Amino acid sequence: MKPSKFTPPALLCLALAVSLISGCAAPGSGNAGITASDNNVAKVSNVGFLTEPGKLKVQPNNGGFLCWRQAGIDWKRYDKILIERIQVYVTPANEQSPIDPTDLKALLDYFHSALVKNLTPEVQLVSTPGPGVLRVRLALTSLVPTNTLASMAGTAVPYGFVAEMGSGAATGRPVGSTPYLGKTGLEAQFRDGATGAVLAECADTQIGLKYAADLNKGATTAAEAWMNGYVSSFTSWSYAQDAFNKWSSAFARRFAELRAQSPQ
Repeated sequence: MKPSKFTPPALLCLALAVSLISGCAAPGSGNAGITASDNNVAKVSNVGFLTEPGKLKVQPNNGGFLCWRQAGIDWKRYDKILIERIQVYVTPANEQSPIDPTDLKALLDYFHSALVKNLTPEVQLVSTPGPGVLRVRLALTSLVPTNTLASMAGTAVPYGFVAEMGSGAATGRPVGSTPYLGKTGLEAQFRDGATGAVLAECADTQIGLKYAADLNKGATTAAEAWMNGYVSSFTSWSYAQDAFNKWSSAFARRFAELRAQSPQ
């Protein structure tokens, strides 16, 4: 992915400078803490991708994602994974800005690469279904870039950040977000590679946080999260990349946990 497609040169230099000075990661390189779930079963897009969206429930211990899974599944038998081609559903025109096809391909490639990177240590990735194969089907149900002009305008207002910090909570969005930040929605389905039976389904919507700081993790980590979110708010697709990183890491971690458990 060419940085110039997603990051204005001046802002890329700023991000790199911040990285060198504070040790923070550049946008899109794994800042999973600068996006937050904005989940509600009623908000799940009805695109016809999931078979049982009515079964979805918030999983507080698993990132707050919406999920359901079949009981009694022996996940240990799935030692191979097939990642099917990621699908994209276009959201209504009033929510979705036009996406350059080159950008879309770069984003899908980024998501696939993040999945491969996180899953490879745990299981073998294959290209055909069969016994012992878990079919992973993914669909992006919204893909909204950050309005970088609005972000820069808001920052230019003296003390404007003070009002922005509370705008998320005031509008029902995650604390630290603003109305012009990017949003990325995902629906995921997991099927048996031999029978095609649906084993589990999940959904999630990630919204970018311009002002993100987790003080419970210490001042240094909080400062890094704050700066990463701030820098990403000036690039169109950094929050989408961060959402892909978060989902890929969470899926690999949860899959490993399920494979370590006895069937329930």
